[in-house]
Amino acid sequence: MESRAIFEKLAGRFGDAASDYTEGGGTKDPFCKVKADRLVDVAAFLAGDPELGFDFLQCLTAVDWIKQAKLEMVYHVFSYPKRHSFVWKVDLPRDNPICPSVTTVWPTADWLEREQYDLFGVQFSGHPELKRLLMPDDWEGHPMRKDYKEAAEYRGMPTSRYSPLELLLAYDKANPQTEGQRPVARGKGGDEE
Repeated sequence: MESRAIFEKLAGRFGDAASDYTEGGGTKDPFCKVKADRLVDVAAFLAGDPELGFDFLQCLTAVDWIKQAKLEMVYHVFSYPKRHSFVWKVDLPRDNPICPSVTTVWPTADWLEREQYDLFGVQFSGHPELKRLLMPDDWEGHPMRKDYKEAAEYRGMPTSRYSPLELLLAYDKANPQTEGQRPVARGKGGDEE
């Protein structure tokens, strides 16, 4: 089924909770907007309707629209039996991004939602165990937000490292007799050729 037909089916069932269908073009997929308060109902319909059969949540990502003061959740679903896909977006206020969890519909949302919580700070209400996935539990902030400022260190360790190129240039400068020759790793025996 084509994306427009899927959207029309959604709009017929959920009214303005599914709106603003936008055609794709080039590398952009067609998508629609879904209201956050109806997200779980829409997801359950997409998964359970026999004509749609969206049995796989492929991807769940967030986009930080800092100038518009919103975070946008982007959902990509696929139906293996029907061989079609669909994309929708949910707008959340940037200062308090709360979104219903779709883990009851697609269990794969568990880690996908945890990733967006960790990196963007989106709170997923109803998530079975919402906690950081990539960053340490005591990490401050959400690294994928556009206004994120990384601390200079974490638990006494620097959070940045030297550029390997800068290290090589410093080596060449400190050892002018090598003139571009750098040490070469040898085999297990040391000086074998």
